[in-house]
Amino acid sequence: MLNKEDIARCVEQAIKSPDIFLVEVNVSADNRVTVELDSDHGMDVDTCVEISRAIEAQFSRDDEDYELEVGSAGLTAPFKVRRQYLKNVGNTVEVLTSDGIKLRGTLAEVADDTFTIRSQKKEKAPGQKRPVMVDVDSAIPFASVKKAVLHLEF
Repeated sequence: MLNKEDIARCVEQAIKSPDIFLVEVNVSADNRVTVELDSDHGMDVDTCVEISRAIEAQFSRDDEDYELEVGSAGLTAPFKVRRQYLKNVGNTVEVLTSDGIKLRGTLAEVADDTFTIRSQKKEKAPGQKRPVMVDVDSAIPFASVKKAVLHLEF
């Protein structure tokens, strides 16, 4: 059986551009290998083909038969690594925490263990008749995120 860590090492060595990064490697019990890549400035098919060829060069199908799929993380795919949060600073994201809390707002900041979402809520200030919209920052630990995705508006 193919080793996930060995494939990840091979992919990391094959990546030539600093804006491309590995998101995930999966190896199923029946040797289906899936490699998911992302980029700060968009992925192209040629890069996926290069990575695929590098894997095939290092892991001979004569030694072990496997099915290989190398692709990019889709726009609607959940974030899986910290670098995906970093590349989306300034964009609108939707987050579901493990507590069941749903948040939507602008990804304002990414720290080592947390990220901050800036959203707006209505709040009535003292002495005001009507509530006004105020910015609210919510710091969310990565460990408490069940799902985080880019919010796309059409």
